Amino acid sequence: MSEAIEIENIDVRLGKAPILRGVSARIPEGRIVALLGPSGAGKTTLVKALMGMNPVCNGEIRVFGKKVPSFEALSMVGYMAQNDALYEDLSAHDNLVFFGSLCGVKKKAAKSRAEELLEFTGLGADKSKPVKKYSSGMKRRLSLAISLMNDPKLLILDEPTVGIDPLLRIRFREQFLRLRNQGRTIFLTTHVMDEAQNCDAVLLMREGRIIAYGSPSELMAGAGTDSLEDAFLYHIGLSEKEA
Repeated sequence: MSEAIEIENIDVRLGKAPILRGVSARIPEGRIVALLGPSGAGKTTLVKALMGMNPVCNGEIRVFGKKVPSFEALSMVGYMAQNDALYEDLSAHDNLVFFGSLCGVKKKAAKSRAEELLEFTGLGADKSKPVKKYSSGMKRRLSLAISLMNDPKLLILDEPTVGIDPLLRIRFREQFLRLRNQGRTIFLTTHVMDEAQNCDAVLLMREGRIIAYGSPSELMAGAGTDSLEDAFLYHIGLSEKEA
């Protein structure tokens, strides 16, 4: 199985402060992988490094073998930020067509793709409403749709379910599975244990370092527990002993 993401011993600094230190990971194609950690662990910093927004001081990132940052790499990626960045006075359909144009999708194709994604995310009935009339959950669904406009092979989603209700979280999970079954790779950040537990693999992050990586069952078995939260605490203890 080839790699969707290769992260090779990267360091990221903001000013003089080290944020990520010696981070390495390989994410195979066609999997849903969660980056799990508390607030301030460095999850968003890593996501922005993957998107070429945060320059790395050392090491290298590749997406499908292409070095980041580069147009070749990022043209294969769909990105959903933690905070929605939408044009509130435009309709959902017009937002999608506009963001599609930024990705180089031609207008006719963008309109067709927008209709397809509005149905996929359950927004078809509300596609003509201005986004300012949308609930927070509807805005998250629209942000997911926007991330899919360029038909990406890899989705990078920063806290995609933050601030949404449990029923919508379940719907997102179902949509992620459908996307994976289409052959896409999904890399998402979360601080919610049950969300991470439903992924194919989990990267545990603390204080700018990856402290463990494996399937939820592997991480729990290694810690001798049936709780991912307890496994996280176990690996924190191991990382402190090794420090």
